[in-house]
This record gives sequence, structure tokens and C-alpha cells, in this order.
Amino acid sequence: MENEFPIRLLILFPLIGFLITIFYGRRLGPRIVSILSPSAVLLSFIFSCAGLFKLLHLPPEERVIIDNLYTWINVGMLNISVSFRFDQLSILMALVVTGVGFLIHVYSVGYMHGDKKYTRFFAYLNLFIFSMLILVLGNNLLLMFLGWEGVGLCSYLLIGFWFEKVENAIAAIKAFIVNRIGDMGFIMGIILLFWSLGSHGVWTLDFDIIKQNVHLLGRERITIICLLLFMGATGKSAQLPLYVWLPDAMAGPTPVSALIHAATMVTAGVYMVTRMSFLYSLSPFAMETVAVVGGLTAFFAATIALVQNDIKKVLAYSTISQLGYMFLGVGVGAYSAGMFHLITHAFFKALLFLGAGSVIHGLSGEQDLRKMGGLRKSMPITWITMLLATLAISGIPPFAGFFSKDEILWGTLKSGHYYLAVLGIFTAGLTAFYMFRMLLLAFWGRTGAHAPHAHESPPVMTIPLAVLAFFSVVGGLLALTMHHFIEPVASYKAVSAVSEHSEWIMVVVSIVAAATGISVAFFFYVARPGVSAGLANRTSGIYRVLLNKYYVDEIYNFLFVRMLLILNSILAKFDIKIIDGIVNASSALTVDVSYGSGKFDLSVVDGSVNGISDGVISAGSKARRLQTGNLQNYVTAVVVGIICLVLVIIFV
Repeated sequence: MENEFPIRLLILFPLIGFLITIFYGRRLGPRIVSILSPSAVLLSFIFSCAGLFKLLHLPPEERVIIDNLYTWINVGMLNISVSFRFDQLSILMALVVTGVGFLIHVYSVGYMHGDKKYTRFFAYLNLFIFSMLILVLGNNLLLMFLGWEGVGLCSYLLIGFWFEKVENAIAAIKAFIVNRIGDMGFIMGIILLFWSLGSHGVWTLDFDIIKQNVHLLGRERITIICLLLFMGATGKSAQLPLYVWLPDAMAGPTPVSALIHAATMVTAGVYMVTRMSFLYSLSPFAMETVAVVGGLTAFFAATIALVQNDIKKVLAYSTISQLGYMFLGVGVGAYSAGMFHLITHAFFKALLFLGAGSVIHGLSGEQDLRKMGGLRKSMPITWITMLLATLAISGIPPFAGFFSKDEILWGTLKSGHYYLAVLGIFTAGLTAFYMFRMLLLAFWGRTGAHAPHAHESPPVMTIPLAVLAFFSVVGGLLALTMHHFIEPVASYKAVSAVSEHSEWIMVVVSIVAAATGISVAFFFYVARPGVSAGLANRTSGIYRVLLNKYYVDEIYNFLFVRMLLILNSILAKFDIKIIDGIVNASSALTVDVSYGSGKFDLSVVDGSVNGISDGVISAGSKARRLQTGNLQNYVTAVVVGIICLVLVIIFV
């Protein structure tokens, strides 16, 4: 069904907000921008809600709305349109992006108050929302990739927003480079899929057409394509081994951490795998790879989070771990469970990051948990909302995280991945421990050095906390309809390896694991606060390894950064030796020859060397004029080039 809903307007509002803010923000002033920028996202959220109601009034098998804007590429048999789609999967993502995004925009009004680059910050936020909507609403892989790269650009801009600080600039560059590594695989996967179908006469990147013709691809080719696409997902969604950029990205403003690195951008990889589930479901090896990487990442990141002292770093590694759970779910075929956890995670993790921002704001920039303590009295709203979010992520019923995490663990066990199910349960216990460790260190115990001066955040920051806390509590109700709603888009029929009655056993075991983690945290940091320090001393080796994050950054720095610099130095010296050798050889030659002819040296040898040098310099000087930096000149050159190409095609 086409043109039954103006999806383009949903995407247009954040773009308009970005353009107005980036070009006229300074003239309008912070007060107008504080209204304009969040309002643009709110309008998109309202349109998303309207789109959801529109879909619900359609029969389940017809819940697809396509909005064709215009033909983008039409070459030979290839026809790619700028078109957007509403189906069960994309509408849920649009609701999360715009709904949570709006709350974070409102929160940012208070958090970024007084910043010199206030208007630019909101321009970047609007641009991010626009790019993310392109990613999730695009009707073909090329549009998805356009949004994919767009959110990567916005991530770079927002992580390095306070670029005056060296660590922020380095973190932004690191995120950009690591994501490019993953994106290389993503691009190769798209190209291989395009040419593989094209060899059968199907030149397309449209999701529906790919799905209709996927039977033309062999099992080995599908596996390679899926693994290449998943390589992009490991970069964007911070999975092993490309997770290292996310913890450093916490250097950016806290609203950025909540929006990009908790609720939206980092979930793009999970969405992509679910969107391409018709492809992944045909490759058991690719699905097994996704599940194993997800399970290992969840456990790996959880162990690091156990001992981190920076409140945002704890949440960063928690995000990596929870993303691992999502990939575990989609990897075993429980696509709806993985997407369900994506949605509930957006609620409670955005709340946790914004709550951490409220703590940092109340403590005038302090992020070290060891300098906090006793904040529940001076920051009661932040304390209560973060407690609810911590209960949700720990998997305590009836909070949202319990339902979604339990669905993933049950899907893992049901599919016969017993070792991954055990690993997931153990990781759930670790999650409950490190999250309550963070909460108790910040809000309980003795009053920290900064606690006497702490103050609650203004309503513009606490109201979004309250709204997200509400959804962190009741979001589990989505489980009642989630499976049936998403199933037409992403379903996987697997033979159950265990009895259906085992689900209740899994529920009890996961609750016990979470309760155990919470109990241990209370014992270490409330009942016997000195025990944790003694345990750290007795296991200093393990503690040091975890505190230094398994030294992965140091290993990467040595293997890639240092080795590349050393190689570059060697090659530079090698080039110098070669050039010097050529020059010396030429000098010796000229001496011998000039013995018979005194002018040969000057006229032939020096003349040829100087002539080549002068020619290169002259050519470079002329070619440099092509790069004027003037956009009009570039457009003119492109138009002239297209006209010449058309003339060649017509007359040759």
C-alpha cells in the first residue's frame, strides 16, 4: 500500500529543526531554540503515534505502508527510490527514537543551560534524530546505509562536542575510526548482496524484493553476506571486538550518552539483523555467530563493570552488556525478544544515564563513585527514579527488564543453546550486583566529600526522569502483544529443545540470580562495607585486570597504533635511503661522464632531474586550483561531467 500516510513529514520535522538551528540559532537565541528543537522531535513522535494507530487498523498481513518520495537512482535495470516504510518493526523503532529523543531534548534544556555552544548542541541532536529516522524507516539498504553513516557522523560531532578537552577529541576520533572498520564490512556485505542477486537479473536493494528473491542465493553466499553485515553491527552496536569506542564516548555530554549510546544509535545493529532476519534465518552458522558474540560480549562487559569507579563508565559497560543480550536473542531466532529488550532497555538505560547526569549536575561535575555517598537525602527524585531503573535492568519482576530479559533467556534455552543460557543467567546476576553497587555507592552509606553541597536538579531535568521511570515500571506490559505484533516481519520457526514447562524454571532461576546479585551488593556496600576492599586486596591480580579492562586498549594500541607508527617510520627511512641512493648514484654517474664532457652534467642529468621536479610542482600548482572550496564550482563541474557523459552515451 502506497502513500496512505505521509511518513516523509515525520522525517522532515527534525531536518527543519536542524537547518533553522544551525543557520539562525544564534540570532534566535537559546530561549527560542529550547522550544524549537524539542518541538520538532515532539511533532515526529506525534506522527509516529498516528502511524501506529494507522497500522493497527489494518489487517496483520497488510500492515505495510510505503511512502515513495522520488526516484533516486535509475541506471539500466537498477531503480532505487527514496522511499520510507511503516511496518511493525520500523514503527516501534520510530516511537523509541522520537519518544525517548524528545525527553532527552527536554532534559538537555536544563543540562546544557549556559553552555557557549548551546544552539549548536541542539542542532546536532536534531540532525541525529533525522539520521536515525532515515536508518529505521528507509525502504532499502542504501537508505539504511545513508542513515547508518549519518548517525556515525552525529556521534563523532556530539562525542567531541567539548573538543577543547583533548580526551574528548581523542574519544570522538576513536569512535569514528572504529566505526569505519565495522562499516567496511557492512559496505562489502551490501555490495556482495547486490551483485549476487544481480547475477540472477535482480538488481535491487529494496527489502521486499530481496526477501522475495533470497532463494536465488546459495547457503555459502548468504553466510558470507550475513557475516559481513554483522561486522558492521559489531562496530555500530559495540560488540566484541569493536566495542572499545563506547566507554571512551562517555567523554561527551551526558544527554549524548543517553540518546546515542543507550537508547538509539547503538541499537542500530540489532535492528539491522532483525530487519534482515529473512536472510539470517537461512544461515545457521551466521546466527550461531551472532548469538555467541552477543553472549560473550554480555559476560565480558559485565565483568569489567564490576569494579569501575566512574559512574558513566559503569553505565557504558552495562550498555555493551545489554546489547550483547539483544544479539543473543536475535542470534537464537528470538527476534521479538531481542527487539522487546531493545525497547525496554531504551527506557531504563536512558533513565540511568540521565539520572547519572543529574548526579553529576548536582555535584558540579563529579563522576567518581568513591567521592559520592548519601545523595538520597539531597536528591530524592533522582534517587527514586534511578532505583526503579536499577530494579528494571536487574530483572526484578514486575519491572520492564524482567520480562524482556526473561524472554531472551527462555528463547536461548528453547533453541538448545544451553551453554549460552547458563552464561546469560550468570551475567544477569553480575548485572544486578554491579548496578546496585553503583546505586549504593552514590546514594547510600556515608556522606561523600561533595554530598553536603549536592542539590536536586531543576524540573526540566527531573520530569523526563519521572516519565522514563514510569515506562521502566510498566513497559513489561508490552510483552503481551510484542510477539504477535512483530512476528509477520521477523519470525523464526525453530524446534523446541526443551519442554514448555521449563519456562517457569527459567523464570525462577533468573529471579534467584538477580536477587543473589543484589544481596551480595548490599552485603559488600551496606552491611559490611570494608569487606569489598579486603577482597580486592586478596585478589589484587584479578581486580587489576578488571579495573584496566583486560588491557584491551593497551593491546590494540600496541598492535595497531604503535606498530603502524613504527612501520611508517621504517618506510620513511627506507624512502630516504632510496632517494639518497639514487641521488648519489646520479652524482657518481655525472662525475664519470663529465670527465669527457663538462656540460653533460648540467645539461642532461641536472636538467632531467630539475625538469621532472619542476613539472610535478607545476602540475600540482595547476591541479590545486581545482579545489577552490567553492560549492558552486564543484556543482558546475559535476553538471558539466554529467552532460559530457550523456553525450558520450548518446553519440558513441
